[in-house]
Amino acid sequence: MTQTTEAAVQASQPEKHPARIHRAWFVAAVTFVTIIGAAAFRSLPGLLIDPLHEDFGWSRGTIGAAVSVNLALYGLTAPFAAALMDRFGIRRVVAVALTVIAVGSGLTVWMTAAWQLMLYWGLLVGLGSGSMALAFAATVTNRWFTERRGLVTGILTAASASGQLIFLPVLSWMVEKHDWRPAAITVALAALAVVPFVWLLLRDHPADVGLRPYGATEFVPQPAPVTGAARRTIKVLFSAARTGPFWLLAGTFAICGASTNGLIQTHFVPAAHDHGMPVTAAASLLAVIGVFDVVGTVASGWFTDRFEPRRLLAVYYALRGISLLFLPMLLAPSVHPPMLFFIVFYGLDWVATVPPTVALCREQYGDDSAIVFGWVLASHQVGAALIAFLGGVARDVFGTYDMVWYASGALCAAAALMALVIRRRPAAVPLAAAA
Repeated sequence: MTQTTEAAVQASQPEKHPARIHRAWFVAAVTFVTIIGAAAFRSLPGLLIDPLHEDFGWSRGTIGAAVSVNLALYGLTAPFAAALMDRFGIRRVVAVALTVIAVGSGLTVWMTAAWQLMLYWGLLVGLGSGSMALAFAATVTNRWFTERRGLVTGILTAASASGQLIFLPVLSWMVEKHDWRPAAITVALAALAVVPFVWLLLRDHPADVGLRPYGATEFVPQPAPVTGAARRTIKVLFSAARTGPFWLLAGTFAICGASTNGLIQTHFVPAAHDHGMPVTAAASLLAVIGVFDVVGTVASGWFTDRFEPRRLLAVYYALRGISLLFLPMLLAPSVHPPMLFFIVFYGLDWVATVPPTVALCREQYGDDSAIVFGWVLASHQVGAALIAFLGGVARDVFGTYDMVWYASGALCAAAALMALVIRRRPAAVPLAAAA
């Protein structure tokens, strides 16, 4: 009898002395810390627009284009990263991704031309961050949990907001008091600091330590490494693209990215600064969004385990759209109560869309759901990239961001309607097998 078979037989039997805390929760904790450490690079782009414009004379559209490359690659890399995790393991892929992020961020210190910003921050950090995208959280959740998946997805999604809460005030203080270069170095060091945690503590599958997934009644053997990761990723895309729910999920999530990462995270600080608000105050408001993002996302995960995810998405997008329509009236030189109300409200809704979107991908596409969600996330980042670029162009042309706020509010209303027409699917068949 082989060692793997013995582990399977033992794990399939009731444990005589079950651990009080399942190992899956420790893996989730390591994943949470990893995403927090990697969140530093997500906090910096909005703080760089004005300093780079002043230092190099680059237009906001040019800087926004580099940010859009970063955001687009963040999304387009995600589905391939999910397949690579199936081939090489979560630990190896994430460790390499963090190293690439550190290299890209560190090299920006010596850049002198706009194409270098595109290469270092756009290409390298974009590729590295794409492998650290939400598909990472979805893969960990799918492998280690059969119960509490909505809650775990919400917690891991909130990790990015927690990192934003930690790094935004620090990075904004560095940019305002010293320079943008120390902030870039801080991002690189934060990414490198997480690598040892990933390599030493993260495990690819419960079978690696002879355990069942949390909530499972039977042992689940570790699947053999899947070869042809890129081919499988493309195959799953073409199979999913033949279904209506994929396009509805991709469309709603594209609008989600446009109204969060592309709009608020990239342009809120310079927009507030246009109205006389200090950069540190505006960045602190974004950090407060991170606080309530944690609460909203975890609560959304809890709701997703109990309520219909389509209706949750419709409510989230509708409320987000309404709040964006009021934002132009709230921007002022100082922080006042209505603005704080907007920040709290928007924070609760920031990535609350993720747990129900992941749940719908799982319902529709089964074992291929992590890769499908990677492609849905790609649409999220393409939407974010378009608004990051177009928002900068709009500011250059019109001298204000007002038109962008209103257009994004209308898009959120459309997303709410799209979510309601997604049809339920009682049983999911793996797309790669079906194809």
